[in-house]
Amino acid sequence: MPESVLLCYCTCPDAASAQRLAETLVNEALAACINRLPGVISTYRWQGEVTTDSEELLLIKTTAGRFEALKARLLELHPYELPELIAVPVERGHTAYLDWVRAGTGA
Repeated sequence: MPESVLLCYCTCPDAASAQRLAETLVNEALAACINRLPGVISTYRWQGEVTTDSEELLLIKTTAGRFEALKARLLELHPYELPELIAVPVERGHTAYLDWVRAGTGA
């Protein structure tokens, strides 16, 4: 059975940090592809205050086997004290693309 593919969500405070994370994770084969979506507006409670900020959203394609290494690297590089990192299993998709994700992460 092929290794599971994950779609991970991570927000970044600006384009520069999003680009650095994306390039590093792909260069280190922790992710096969990362889409950057600018213009995300996030409203959240932080340290007792409700805050609204502009962010960039990363859509990170990786495998279950690379997730822990990806998480460790992301936490090391991310500028936030508490970065968002949510992984959702990909249950269905274009088989050739999913195989490409696996190959891009060494799976």
